[in-house]
Amino acid sequence: MCLAPFLLHASDQEPSSPTAAKVLSKLDNDLVDDISRRSFRYFWEQTNARTGLVLDRAYTNGKAEEKTERVASIAATGFGLTAFCIAADHRLISQEAARERVLAALRFFASAAPQEHGWFYHYMDPITGERAWHSEVSSIDTALLLGGVLTARQYFKDDSEIVDLATSIYNRIDFPWMMDGSQRYFSHGWTPERGFLPYRWNTYSELLILYVLGIGSPTHPISGETWDAWKLPLVGVGNYRFVGGGPLFIHQYSLAWLDLRDRFTAESAPVDSITLSDSIVPRVNYRVNYFLNAVTATRAQQEIFSKKLSREFPGYSANIWGVTSSDSDKGYTDWGSSPTDPRIDGTVVPSAAAGSLMFTPDICIPALRTMLVKYGKKIYGRYGFADAFNPTTGWVSQYVIGIDVGITLLSAENLRTGNVWQWFMSNAEPERALDLVGLLDRRHPLENYQIQPLMPNSK
Repeated sequence: MCLAPFLLHASDQEPSSPTAAKVLSKLDNDLVDDISRRSFRYFWEQTNARTGLVLDRAYTNGKAEEKTERVASIAATGFGLTAFCIAADHRLISQEAARERVLAALRFFASAAPQEHGWFYHYMDPITGERAWHSEVSSIDTALLLGGVLTARQYFKDDSEIVDLATSIYNRIDFPWMMDGSQRYFSHGWTPERGFLPYRWNTYSELLILYVLGIGSPTHPISGETWDAWKLPLVGVGNYRFVGGGPLFIHQYSLAWLDLRDRFTAESAPVDSITLSDSIVPRVNYRVNYFLNAVTATRAQQEIFSKKLSREFPGYSANIWGVTSSDSDKGYTDWGSSPTDPRIDGTVVPSAAAGSLMFTPDICIPALRTMLVKYGKKIYGRYGFADAFNPTTGWVSQYVIGIDVGITLLSAENLRTGNVWQWFMSNAEPERALDLVGLLDRRHPLENYQIQPLMPNSK
């Protein structure tokens, strides 16, 4: 019997040192380094120096046009705060330059940004900070912003102003308020016109960091029992099964900050009791190894593109693969949740592979190198890869998107050094939250796990 990777654990192994960052060959490191440098350039050039807000998107050549509405994203800003720490650590900019950028953002969010019970609007004017696009006060986007805020708090832990500002931003957030009376689930957000949105974070997705921050809050915490409440859709893709049901970014974003490589629960259950006929797996039967689940989801996508979708779209192959929510020639598209999505049209989204560098470098690095070598300057420029391109039709997005550039940079850094994980997890709050929900630090190296696909009908 083959076991599904996300269920594996090593209860009989002795604790060992944490999983080390991947040691890359010089050729691979040069590629990842160039992608990282170009990705950081986006945050350096597309961040407002006064408010610290990062643009939601920009042209691939970095130029602004009069007709283009320039709107900032707080999620992109969270990635940006982390990016400044990465750049300072690699001496791409000075410590003082990074400190100035971080302080500008923290001062703005602590005292000037419009907020409701500590939560911030999804989109803002990058210059004034005013609400943009009638957007919601967003729970998940505020959480991604906090990922950067708390990363910066640890990177600049000897700077009392940064520490105080970051702490005040986090401690002000009223997590129970965003649950809108629920004992289990956060609302997606709130608007002054309509109140709380009807949608709830009740199914596995990028929600992990939101719940960790809420459970770990020292001032307005939610119950640790909320961790066991959300639904876990079991997905079968090719030879793999994993918990998912959404685009690949849902496995990437939270795990860019949360280091779950060595976090395991005491409980486990045989995978034979779980079948694909169960559209939602009963949570009481098992708990997910989220890191290995993300590894599995990435491998499943690469396999389905190379073995199945390539028959329909000849531009796809073992090294040209991947979609996640992105631009397309028909506009922004939330595709990637299913290989049978009829909207898939041959488009490739580089951040699908780049955002999973920290999970599966053995398939992601060759994919990025092949894209670069085969399509060159058509898709690779000032900020790295264009957001998306279609090798069959020749279409290339004229934009890069901040959150896609951000996950590329953070995933690359975790692959090379593990620093983003180390900085964020040095905060007491996420460590306490993970302990409370039973994800204890087992320090079992991944080499002890037999990671393999679950073959159809295997017993």
